[in-house]
Amino acid sequence: MSIEERLGNQENIGSLVEGLNFAQKVERAKALICEAYEEYGDKLVVANSLGKDSIVVWHLAKQVSPDIKGFIVTTRFKPRETVQYMNGQVERYPELSVFKNDDKIPDKLYATDPDRCCDLLKVQPTRQAIEELKVDCWVTGLRCTEGRTRTDFHEVEQRDEGLLKLNPILVWYEREIWQYLALYEVPVNPLYKLGYRSLGCATCTKISTGEDERAGRWIGTSKCGGECGIHTRPLKVAEMFSGSG
Repeated sequence: MSIEERLGNQENIGSLVEGLNFAQKVERAKALICEAYEEYGDKLVVANSLGKDSIVVWHLAKQVSPDIKGFIVTTRFKPRETVQYMNGQVERYPELSVFKNDDKIPDKLYATDPDRCCDLLKVQPTRQAIEELKVDCWVTGLRCTEGRTRTDFHEVEQRDEGLLKLNPILVWYEREIWQYLALYEVPVNPLYKLGYRSLGCATCTKISTGEDERAGRWIGTSKCGGECGIHTRPLKVAEMFSGSG
């Protein structure tokens, strides 16, 4: 089945989460990336957030082909540990392009209007990456078991005309992410050692406990445990100006 055929024949995500074992999920994820890479070639690019899930996807993609490229979106508010980890990743993988919006923004916009802050510092650079890298298929580390805002996604999606989105580890549990990282001895962001389960900007990320991995994001705001917008907003520039989405 091709990637575009999968788009029109979505499987039941819940049954995949519960019904597949770890090894089957690994093989499924690699197969999805392989199918997409065969179809899109250099126009397939991995979005690397520097979190545990993205690092698993990046490692899987590199097993499919060492030529697969990626991009990182960073912000002025990223923790020092994340910046250091990012620098190490880029040094090891020069095919990782870094995008950042350095435009002046209002002081403490993250507190007064977190949606606008994320739009400026995360969504806009992602749009820039999609455009400059001429991406037709972007690969993410999104998982449906992360939290309440991520239960309705599919392994293959098309939210923007002409831009396919692939979520190859969508059906993985958090424990399976750590199992994979340990099995392949993949270095991760050092912030995880401090107890973080989901990583973002230092201003908007706290250590949290409980079932929801993303509960520590944007605590005390309307976005608490929510999304920055990368997975919910139009990313193609033409789509943005057409008013669709």
